[in-house]
Amino acid sequence: MAGRGQMPMMRPQVIVLKEGTDTSQGVPQLLSNISACLAVCDTIRTTLGPRGMDKLIVDAQGRVTISNDGATIMKLLEVVQPAARTLVDIARAQDAEVGDGTTSVVLLAGELLKEVREFVEEGVSAQVIVKGFRRAAAMAIARVGEIAERVDRGDADAFRALLEKCAATSMNSKLIGSQREFFTQMVVDAVQRLDQDELDEAMIGVKKVPGGAMQDSLLVDGVAFKKSFSYAGFEQQPKAFDAPRIACLNVELELKAEKDNAEVRVARVADYQAVVDAEWQLIFAKLDQVLAAGANVVLSRLPIGDLATQYFADRGVFCAGRVAKDDMDRVCAATGCRVQSTTTGLGAAHLGTCARFEERQIGGQRFNLFRGCPQARTCTIVLRGGAEQFIDEVERSLHDSIMVVRRAVKTQTVVAGGGAIEMELSRHLRAAAREIEGKQQLIIAAAARALEVIPRQLCENAGFDTTDFVTQLRARHAQDPERFKWHGVDIDAEAVADLHAKFVWEPALVKINAISSAVEAACLILSVDETVTSQQSQDPMAQGAPARR
Repeated sequence: MAGRGQMPMMRPQVIVLKEGTDTSQGVPQLLSNISACLAVCDTIRTTLGPRGMDKLIVDAQGRVTISNDGATIMKLLEVVQPAARTLVDIARAQDAEVGDGTTSVVLLAGELLKEVREFVEEGVSAQVIVKGFRRAAAMAIARVGEIAERVDRGDADAFRALLEKCAATSMNSKLIGSQREFFTQMVVDAVQRLDQDELDEAMIGVKKVPGGAMQDSLLVDGVAFKKSFSYAGFEQQPKAFDAPRIACLNVELELKAEKDNAEVRVARVADYQAVVDAEWQLIFAKLDQVLAAGANVVLSRLPIGDLATQYFADRGVFCAGRVAKDDMDRVCAATGCRVQSTTTGLGAAHLGTCARFEERQIGGQRFNLFRGCPQARTCTIVLRGGAEQFIDEVERSLHDSIMVVRRAVKTQTVVAGGGAIEMELSRHLRAAAREIEGKQQLIIAAAARALEVIPRQLCENAGFDTTDFVTQLRARHAQDPERFKWHGVDIDAEAVADLHAKFVWEPALVKINAISSAVEAACLILSVDETVTSQQSQDPMAQGAPARR
């Protein structure tokens, strides 16, 4: 017992993380992540629905963006909280996958976390909550598949009416909602002009021309792009062709400037003249080869100089240089030509054609239009409007509608909007939860309550009595689920109504993707119980800048 009465030996402290590293863990960390996500949700909550408000966002460079698109707002917010960035990711994924429902997916994820925050505070394991959420998502998605309405593509008129209703529903909450009849026809026409098997949205070009009214926007059946920079002699070229032969090049058709510090030694004046003549012979050989191939419309990604411009003008050929890559790709895909990196061997097999080419004045700008393209079905939407920010928001709105119509063409199943499908899923989950024992019953019931955030927020943004409307919806869906399954919030009539009968339709895929993305995001946030932040990521001097001495 020699050690009795001596001080106990101090154990050395083991340092695993670098000094200055911040660590947060346990329930407080989980609750902090949930609070951060709810703060992000509160930012875009008021943008939902036809009566939603817009957000004006000014970035670090002073650029102003006015939008109520959830994905755009989430991208511009520059969220720095690590867990809350998950909401930004699901908004972008929803926008890329189906185009619409970006605000709904963020609100649904936030409401799921809000409903289970009490369980987290009481010590319920996060894995129990995650298991319950995934079970509720599977039941909700299965229910959507059961009740979704399918439309047969065999009836062309009925199918077009379906697409128009889906496009109009997606525009209801956008800036162009007041002109949705005009833009609905434009969006459906644009999608139906595409290859119906591929439905490549890249074949729908969108060009913006400031000035005029929204009704001055037009849909071009083919490819349209702004007139590129041109040299003297351009005005002498013809501006319209029927059945033109189109050559797309990646060749610079202008005299090359001498390189710096270049030196040419000549002994006679004739030798100097031979050097000068060789340069001119090179450029004229290229021009002669293009003309010999039979092209009367020449496009190039690289510059076409003043010499080549005048050469083509004298021979009745139209040319345009510095054409943007995406415009050139669409012209090639639409007309059947191929971009050539040399003029040697250029022949008729390399040229494309269309029904008509013309240069036309639209607003204050001139556009090159290729109509009646035989190889690929493509089109271009030319947008008009006042302020630049206004046109940008119209472009974002049309992109969402185009994506929704594409998905409707592919899936051919629709559900009613206006919170109707969410209330039906909430009723279904409540009924299923009563048949389940244990903690899972509480988690599934919480998911059912979270689904009510969509109709509740629609009412709140429209200025309706939220409690009264949600109570009516609950009562109707519980009274006769089959008869009242499509009843939701009718914003125009300020009442609860059958929105399927009023043609407020959305592709079923929008709701399925929103539910699965929201649940996965909520499960991801709930599964994080510790955040480790290094000092380097917080120190602005650690980004490669030298330390000040």
